[in-house]
Amino acid sequence: MGMCHPNLAVLAVLSATVALACAVPLRADLAQASPFLPPPGSAAPGAQAGPSGPVELRGIMSTPAGAAYCIYDTAKKTSAWVGLNEAGNDFVVKAADPDSDSVTVDFQGRSLRLVLRTAKVASAGAGGSGVAPAASPSSPVVLNPSAADEQRRLDAVSQEVRRRRLEREKAAQAARDTGQAPVNGPPPVPNR
Repeated sequence: MGMCHPNLAVLAVLSATVALACAVPLRADLAQASPFLPPPGSAAPGAQAGPSGPVELRGIMSTPAGAAYCIYDTAKKTSAWVGLNEAGNDFVVKAADPDSDSVTVDFQGRSLRLVLRTAKVASAGAGGSGVAPAASPSSPVVLNPSAADEQRRLDAVSQEVRRRRLEREKAAQAARDTGQAPVNGPPPVPNR
């Protein structure tokens, strides 16, 4: 019962070797830099936080007991959610200014004013996302469409369906003409 067929063991080793051999060349295709970060040396306007100190204000949250503040200790690389005048940490939040999203913190005998740290997010710019926009600029969203607006929308959808169907049929015909297998995708939908 505990024995394995010898051909299965060879097949398992062979398939693992092929998978490893195929995976190694693919690593060269990986991006050298993250597409989610801005290019080096550039920064999004308004995305800069104030100078980083020994502690930072990273979040503000409303709770039933009042506001809670996320204070991050840059030396220890830890954070804690605390309320006003709450002891038990290396710092104590003494005052808060909700209008400017800032707090005054006593830290190691010093009084520090911390401003809420802003997120560092940069736009990737136009194009290259591979995702079609939800609505084109030529077709504005109408909250209460009339019958004519709805008919125009349906005509536009129908036209887009016909255009895509024609593209699929052309690609399938080109593949048949060259003797290649069609591109992986949905099969052509017959005209109705």
